Amino acid sequence: LSFPSGLTHESHKKDVEQVYLRCSEGSIEWMYPTGALIVNLRPNTSPASYKHLTVCIKPFKDSAGANIYLEKTGELKLLVRDGDCSPSKVYCFGYDQGGLFIEATPQQDISRKITGFQYELMSKGMASDLHTVSAPCRPCSDTEVLLAVCTSDFVIRGSIQSVTNQAEEQESIIHVGVNKLYRQKSKVFQLTGESGNWQGQIKTPLECGVKPGDGDFLFTGRMHFGEARLGCAPRFKDFQRMYKEAKDKGLNPCEIGPD
Repeated sequence: LSFPSGLTHESHKKDVEQVYLRCSEGSIEWMYPTGALIVNLRPNTSPASYKHLTVCIKPFKDSAGANIYLEKTGELKLLVRDGDCSPSKVYCFGYDQGGLFIEATPQQDISRKITGFQYELMSKGMASDLHTVSAPCRPCSDTEVLLAVCTSDFVIRGSIQSVTNQAEEQESIIHVGVNKLYRQKSKVFQLTGESGNWQGQIKTPLECGVKPGDGDFLFTGRMHFGEARLGCAPRFKDFQRMYKEAKDKGLNPCEIGPD
């Protein structure tokens, strides 16, 4: 969603414009910002479910020209300071904590400024999976793996072909060769023309220290701002063991056919 250029509103620098967004994900781009925007997220769900929602925003790499605040009943809490847009930095807050108030900062030349960000609305449980601050690299338990197989946006059997570390973004990119595709929400894993094999990329925090390793893994995870984020990833032989044990006891939460 793009907004009119501030250059056409020079005489109304203190204008405050309200916008209402119905989509659960999307992006906002405000060219040459002047005045302020109040962004109201109104998803097409029951208002009773709002308290269970988390909002995440990811500023564009070159976003500039405005401060982004969290606003509730007239109180402002600074969320993103103008120009403080670290690569891949994501800001999350509970839906019931307030809305977004975007205020343009004084500029000598607003024609060089564009403020923008992507946003996503998700359940609080899903958001906590993506942002496990206390232990982002902790191995999953058997129960967590089996549940991840049922609820993840992607589930694949594959091998690690290589790992690219991005120090600036504090992320590692796992280049995966896919042996079996069980499920994917978006077309992150695709058939490559050169080799005729399925391949794709999964991101994970740099601190987890992922390295290439032999053998197959079961990769699960979520889609987040168009990128595949790693969830549980046991060795495939370990997954086969835990899946069989749960199935024999009638405790596996869903069928996948792990062979």
